[in-house]
Amino acid sequence: MAASIHSLLEEISDVEDPNEELQSLKTALLSIPVSALRDSVSGQRLDAIFSLLNSNNRETVELCVEILERILMALGPVHLVQSYGVELQGGLTHPDENVKKLALTQIGRVMEHPDALSVILNNHELLRAVILSIGEEKISVAKQAIQSLSKLSHSKPGLDKVFHSDLLKVVKEVMATSDIIRYRVYELVVEISSHSPISLGYCANSGLISQLLGELTGDDVLIRATAIEMVTTLAHSQHGRQYLAKHGIMDKISNMIRGAETDPFSSLYLPGLVKFFGNLAVMDSPQQVCESYPVFRAKVFEMALDPDPVMIGVALDTLGLLGTTVEGKQVLQKAGENFKPVLVRMSQHAGSGATELRVRSLDALSQLLTLQPENQTEDLLALTESWFRLLSNQPMDMIRNISTQPFPELHCAALRIFTAIGTQPWGQKLMMSTPGFMEFILDRSTGQTKEAKDAKFELVGSLVGSSTATEILGSQHYIRLKTYLREGPYYVSAVASVGIEGAE
Repeated sequence: MAASIHSLLEEISDVEDPNEELQSLKTALLSIPVSALRDSVSGQRLDAIFSLLNSNNRETVELCVEILERILMALGPVHLVQSYGVELQGGLTHPDENVKKLALTQIGRVMEHPDALSVILNNHELLRAVILSIGEEKISVAKQAIQSLSKLSHSKPGLDKVFHSDLLKVVKEVMATSDIIRYRVYELVVEISSHSPISLGYCANSGLISQLLGELTGDDVLIRATAIEMVTTLAHSQHGRQYLAKHGIMDKISNMIRGAETDPFSSLYLPGLVKFFGNLAVMDSPQQVCESYPVFRAKVFEMALDPDPVMIGVALDTLGLLGTTVEGKQVLQKAGENFKPVLVRMSQHAGSGATELRVRSLDALSQLLTLQPENQTEDLLALTESWFRLLSNQPMDMIRNISTQPFPELHCAALRIFTAIGTQPWGQKLMMSTPGFMEFILDRSTGQTKEAKDAKFELVGSLVGSSTATEILGSQHYIRLKTYLREGPYYVSAVASVGIEGAE
């Protein structure tokens, strides 16, 4: 095969219209696993393919990109940069976006390898060209540039090159191009900062983090909304959260939530503020966050009761996030009477309205109602049962009715509620006291999509895996559930198959 690749490469350089030969080479390359391709292409020169990237024939350029993607991935990073560094640099200024993305992807590979990285770090113009690519019109090219440059944060020499040389001036010049490109640079800065405390230190010392944080209170509400998203991403790392706390950003965002009540444009950035604290609560401590910033919990409850679908959706997602942890459930329970109308409204959202909002409400409720076996204390079981009973006068019938509606996503979301309560003794007792419920679970004719069958199978698995199932459900139902589990989610009985054939 190596011989045929060699001969195809030679043929390509000798013909006027090489597309047929390029197609043959592409086919030959695809027939070899990438792991085995290195031996076939080592020692081969790709000058002919790289030169054809300058063709005016679009198909020729596309074929060359596909061929180079395959071959270059098989080459080691050191070999790649030493043999084709000039060609990769040339690709960064090519008019075709796919050529640019190819070059940036391969440069990203080089930046991940310590020995190959040292070659790149000595090529100032190539790094400058990568930074300038953040300002490209095509977002896909800019994203690839950000992804490749972020890999410099994995090493001190890489960080030194960007932040302790005149490349930092290039970064700031690119930022000055427009609001959109400034935020692309912030995206890169957050990506680098998130890698380690050391990389965060470099970004902070450059002044770029302070500049980002200053955008939080800028006059342009759209810029403010984007800044909040960036800061939320920064808070995903522990060292990022510590930095934000040290600089008073949590207090600043809390005050922004308070001030939003008098701002007619707050609907544009308020969801981001709430998401920030929601993520913070899950990563740190729901109790600590809700006690330190009580305006957060109050605003989530208020948004759940808001008529605006955007506000409702963010509130539902945030309540679901809080509900994933025992501590989060307890924080919501401590709100006492203030939380009850929120649960009732969540139930109303689940029962009617736009399908997407109904699904988000059902998913949030399933997270609130889920209790792992090790957390099933008497108090917590009483809590989840009281919440479930608040949903409706007949919550079992209500959720089952939703599950029978002809929308697969609603069907699955409703089944997830039953899966949540199916591990808890009170939930199993409700199932047994609801006429026809066990038959509904065991009926394979309901929900014919793969997702619906998987959701039903998960529900059956949660019941079978419960330590109280045999006692509460009875041995007969338990045996039928175990049989269902053993047969798998997609089982079709032979009798049913014969019946269908006869009908045809």
